Amino acid sequence: MKQQDMFVVVVFLEAERAHQDDMRTALITYARLCIEREPGCRRYDVCLDPVDGASFLLYQVYDDEAAYLTHRELPHYAEFRILADPWTRSRRVLTYEGLVLSSMA
Repeated sequence: MKQQDMFVVVVFLEAERAHQDDMRTALITYARLCIEREPGCRRYDVCLDPVDGASFLLYQVYDDEAAYLTHRELPHYAEFRILADPWTRSRRVLTYEGLVLSSMA
């Protein structure tokens, strides 16, 4: 597979302050599920802002846009959204074409 075929998703997510720890736990669990259950999901990183514990950056790499669209239709995606949406203050989703990606080993 050529790296330029990869589909990259970056999500900036801000949790409600009262639920930032809940969001952190849920995101870690969800990221692991995505990697385990989705053959088209090559990477799912969860990053926490060191200054603002309610701000997260999610970095996801998929085989292609179709794999990402499939991701959004899976039961664990719906379950995560039902759980986490009430804890979410804001979410911004950006998508990119991966041109050169470092090793994901």
